[in-house]
Amino acid sequence: MKAKVHVMLKNGVLDPQGEAIRHALGSLGFDGVNGVRQGKVIELDLADGTDEATINQMCDKLLANTVIESYRVEVL
Repeated sequence: MKAKVHVMLKNGVLDPQGEAIRHALGSLGFDGVNGVRQGKVIELDLADGTDEATINQMCDKLLANTVIESYRVEVL
């Protein structure tokens, strides 16, 4: 079984990488980009029958810093 975990900084948390990307896009001539939020996707190859609660525990303990990041689990 496979799962994807989408991790993003919470709203209101400064995103310096996102700001650098926005600035670089403007420098390359891509006008009209008012904001960029940069995140990560983690793909997990799990044993069949792994429940979503277990995946959430993985996120809470290691994959996401829940103080400043939110995550969404997508079971494939």
